[in-house]
Amino acid sequence: MSVVINTNSAATSAAYNLSNTNVNLQRSLNRLSSGSRINSSFDDAGGLAVSMKMSASIRRTDATLANVNNSLSFLQTQDGVIKTADKILNRMSELATLAQDVTKATSDLSLYNTELNQLKGQLNLMVGEEFNGISLFNSGSTAGLDVDSTLTVVTSHDGAQTVGITQVDLEFISTSVGTASGDGMDISSTTGAQAAVDTIQTAIQDLATIRANNGAEQSRLTFAGDMLAVNKTNLEAANSRILDVDVADESTKLARYNILQQAGTAMLAQANQASQSILRLIS
Repeated sequence: MSVVINTNSAATSAAYNLSNTNVNLQRSLNRLSSGSRINSSFDDAGGLAVSMKMSASIRRTDATLANVNNSLSFLQTQDGVIKTADKILNRMSELATLAQDVTKATSDLSLYNTELNQLKGQLNLMVGEEFNGISLFNSGSTAGLDVDSTLTVVTSHDGAQTVGITQVDLEFISTSVGTASGDGMDISSTTGAQAAVDTIQTAIQDLATIRANNGAEQSRLTFAGDMLAVNKTNLEAANSRILDVDVADESTKLARYNILQQAGTAMLAQANQASQSILRLIS
């Protein structure tokens, strides 16, 4: 190999290798300090694109889960009102049965009827209950369950899956027993009390159907929420494998780059000093 002054190939090669080592060392430091394997699109362009889509899916899944839980709360609130309505109907049934007692005077029956009318009014007020401004119940159907009065709940992050929850018609129940004093049932007489018992029993059966439907919808939404939670966990795990740094592996690389940097710096110094031997030839 020729001995030259103008070009120091060994120093150039050592400087190039040292430069690459410094780049890798800096990249390793960025990964360990951030906890992310991908800190720029240069690190892994394809992986970054996949991770971005997965991150968006995770955010949508989380938001969808929150919506499902809110819908579940809607149904739970609805069930609470229905439960109270059931207590009212049971008390009405009790009053109507007591009013059939032949030993009761007309004044006694009148007192029973007064309480019955108050319960009618309370049941009618419950029809207007709301959850965050949304009516819990629909009005105007001809049966206790109106299949047309449903709210659509999205149960997947892409919107492809939905579940309907019913705004049941509690007004139908209220109307069947009467909504105010002098309206509907009257137990101020034994005959009226006997008729009232049959009417109330029918209303209780309709209300039982409504509540069973509510429970079924709660059950389905609960499983939909569980599925979203599982999907979110799996998406986060998949995204972690792409985005997060393996600390053990990266720490090993960092140690290697540190050694290479020190060795490269030393070799560059040696290469720069090698050309000084030419001075001995021309002295």
